[in-house]
Amino acid sequence: MAQASQLYSATGPREALALRSGTTREVRAALLAVRRRTLALADATLAALGTAYPGVPYAAELNPPLWELGHVAWFQEWWIARNRQRARGAACDTSHPREPSLLPQADAWYDSSRVAHASRWSLPLPDADGTREYLARTFWRTLRRLDELPADAGHDELYFFRLVALHEAMHAEAALYMAQTLGISPAAEAEDEPAPSTNEEIELAGQRFRMGSGGPGFAFDNELPAHDTTLSPTRIDARAVSWARFLPFVADGGYEQPEWWSAPGRDWLRQRPAPWRSEGSRWLRRRGGRWQAVDPTRAAMHLTAFEAEAWCRWAGRRLPSEAEWECAALSAPDFRWGEVWEWTASPFEPYAGFQPHPYRDYSAPWFGTRRVLRGACPATSPALAHARYRNFFEPHRSDVFAGFRSCRDA
Repeated sequence: MAQASQLYSATGPREALALRSGTTREVRAALLAVRRRTLALADATLAALGTAYPGVPYAAELNPPLWELGHVAWFQEWWIARNRQRARGAACDTSHPREPSLLPQADAWYDSSRVAHASRWSLPLPDADGTREYLARTFWRTLRRLDELPADAGHDELYFFRLVALHEAMHAEAALYMAQTLGISPAAEAEDEPAPSTNEEIELAGQRFRMGSGGPGFAFDNELPAHDTTLSPTRIDARAVSWARFLPFVADGGYEQPEWWSAPGRDWLRQRPAPWRSEGSRWLRRRGGRWQAVDPTRAAMHLTAFEAEAWCRWAGRRLPSEAEWECAALSAPDFRWGEVWEWTASPFEPYAGFQPHPYRDYSAPWFGTRRVLRGACPATSPALAHARYRNFFEPHRSDVFAGFRSCRDA
């Protein structure tokens, strides 16, 4: 279910630091917390969908709920119980022969690298009870393998346990994206804190900044290697842009004025019905085929990167690069994040010297086709919320809990 609203400063919440750099005991606690959330969401989704649970209609941004749960179990089993080289961490040879699965057809059903997306709706998957059993059996095998390690196990020995916990946390958040797309409420949504309607800025000095993860502990391959980059003086929003700041763009006819939009943004507009209408003093936005009023005091959410860019042009501002975002998050005490995922101006590309980790399909297939988002949102597990974490989605996606902050050259 959605997490309690929380704004972060510095690297991120304690849970993220504990999972990335903590002891065997802290990793175990993270695995248990993430699994509790997975099961709570699965139960709530099953209750909300009822007999329609297995038959969620096809959509490019969704997965069938039973497939999603089975994939979480398979991923954990593949990288822990079936992985003979798990103690080697990121140096694991992915082509080595694996132990057999507890579920004979698991590889043919749940391997996202090999199972075409559209085919997942027609697979003869286990029912809800069978899927829950597979989840439970693979999870307890994971905990047994973890409990065999010493309390002071090294980074390589814990690498895959950290990976599977973070992977499951991502899928829990994706379950909430799915719920919104389907128009169901598997859990009460946490509300973010009211955002200031004024433009409170932080001055970011020109500097050489060490970007990316470095040192001991877990890092995703796309966060590596750490490297220096030069930043010009910038003034960046202290918090994400609120609806109170965004709505004047709507009222000014911003969606009808092509000069504010990029060419891809204009293409996106042409393919969409009018997303706004007014009711007296209220503005309503179309989402999932329904009109919903927006609260001016909240951070603007469910916006595409195209909308974020258009507002910035209208306001005489711009989106920050991911380097500017990361530097501000790590160095400016008044920089607050966690209200929404935040679109940046940066395409999702590898850092110079990138080397893929054993989970080959995590980053490399998506370079050049996605846009980087930074931060977290109320639906994000605290274990996943880290200032150096690079989220990435196609810029037209509005189902993601995404907004933005803006900046300007100093």
